[in-house]
Amino acid sequence: MPKLLIVEGYSFSFYSLEPKYEPPHVHVKRGDGRAKLWLLPVELVESRGFKSQELRRIHELTEEHAAYFLECWYRRFGH
Repeated sequence: MPKLLIVEGYSFSFYSLEPKYEPPHVHVKRGDGRAKLWLLPVELVESRGFKSQELRRIHELTEEHAAYFLECWYRRFGH
């Protein structure tokens, strides 16, 4: 699982073998919390272990870094 960014303790990554039928997205981990967010547009898909305040911050951070995440996604998986 390539790590793309670690910020404020949140680790953003994607899996090396992501399903081809899913749109660009990132996985976020911190402690026992896990989340998955689509990138176009940024939207929470699933989560567990995060409080709503944390999810809001994760959403903000994902939006801030979405261009970088998309660049990494397309470099790895193509269009």
